[in-house]
Amino acid sequence: MEPARRAPYDGAMLDAVRREIPALLRIALPLALAQLAFNAMGLVDTLMVGRLGPADLAGIALGAMTFFFVTIVASATLFAVAPLVAQATGAARPGDAAEAARHGVVLGMALMPLVMVLLWFTGPLLGVLGQDPDTTARATGYLRAVVWGVPGFMLFVPLRSFLEGRGETRPVMVIAFAAVGVNVLANNALMFGRWGFPALGLVGTGYATSIVYTLMALLLAAFVGWHEPGHRVLRWAPVRRERIAEVARLGWPIAVTVGFETGLFAVTAFLMGLVGQTELAGHQIAIQSASFTFMIPLAVGVATSARVGHAVGRGDPLGVRSAGAVGIGLAVGFMCFTAFLFWTAPLVVIGFYLDLNDPANRGVIVFATTFLRIAALFQLVDGLQVAAIGALRGLKDTRVPMLITLVAYWLVGLGAGVWLAFGAGLEGAGLWYGLVAGLAVAALWLTRRFVKLVRRVR
Repeated sequence: MEPARRAPYDGAMLDAVRREIPALLRIALPLALAQLAFNAMGLVDTLMVGRLGPADLAGIALGAMTFFFVTIVASATLFAVAPLVAQATGAARPGDAAEAARHGVVLGMALMPLVMVLLWFTGPLLGVLGQDPDTTARATGYLRAVVWGVPGFMLFVPLRSFLEGRGETRPVMVIAFAAVGVNVLANNALMFGRWGFPALGLVGTGYATSIVYTLMALLLAAFVGWHEPGHRVLRWAPVRRERIAEVARLGWPIAVTVGFETGLFAVTAFLMGLVGQTELAGHQIAIQSASFTFMIPLAVGVATSARVGHAVGRGDPLGVRSAGAVGIGLAVGFMCFTAFLFWTAPLVVIGFYLDLNDPANRGVIVFATTFLRIAALFQLVDGLQVAAIGALRGLKDTRVPMLITLVAYWLVGLGAGVWLAFGAGLEGAGLWYGLVAGLAVAALWLTRRFVKLVRRVR
């Protein structure tokens, strides 16, 4: 009797999953391409600065890492706009969706001065933390140029989250690809002094990035203003404290979670440097490769958040379940492919970074091969955890996931990595096994929480 009683629900779930796949992919595919384009901007900067010499390359490595950490953690608070917009969209309340986005913009502008001050004064602080004085000076020059892009960045994030929450991701993709082209032109003009502009070197890269972020924000603002003329996303209206508080209350745990994750990888890189420079070079190849492939499940996670939020808003528990299941399945499925590539053909991946026939690269190749094969395991759990956390954000559940990531990343992941590397003698491989352990605990715990919460959706 039990199987017969469950059969109608199973059939409905299967139909819902079939309908959900194309709907989620329509959101995720443009986002994935946009994420790859944003990733390419950093790659372009690195390649072009490399022509200035190793000193400037070290300067942008330190400066860009600092800029990324400060801005991504601060702006992650504004990621809360997407689930708020998604649930309002699902409930057919476009005015509430626009209001959530408008208050996200207000909060972003309020956070902007703090971010700019932090970036302006962080550069000199790097020298106090033991960084090379010449590298610190170059990083400071870069940071004090790129800081002028912060207003655009902090406007772009809530507007992007508004469109993601509505499921409209193609404009972000188009703007991202346009930004790559503008970035190349601006770098050429301001780094190398072409077309009558002054040759500013590494500082020119910072100004070029500021121009790109400002242009991206203006283009997205123009689209939102044109596409949503009946709503007050970018129009003057009284600010409601309770709506600001709602965005901040939902968003600050997201910011802390992002800080936990980015901090874990930064500390792991620092510890890898203690193991050895050859190991650190191999680690950089493996982590850069894993970061590149991560852009796809990251986009799927954002799309999953939107689709879960839409289903919650319209009061569709079956839709919530199917959106979560499809998002998690697609993310893990893609990572199975990349895991297979890393495990079976690590030298193909390494060949994009190094000359495999150069004897001077032999040590780096050995370590990169080891780390990429461990990264095959890393891929699977990383895809699962980012999709699960996206599904939970669609339910507006952010505080418990924050605590889960604290335990999983820092207690399990870092703790296991340090013990395996320096206690058990596995060195660099031990740090990577720690990352796998931390992400695995996070992935399983977050998925379990989604399954638990989704049973309560009515």
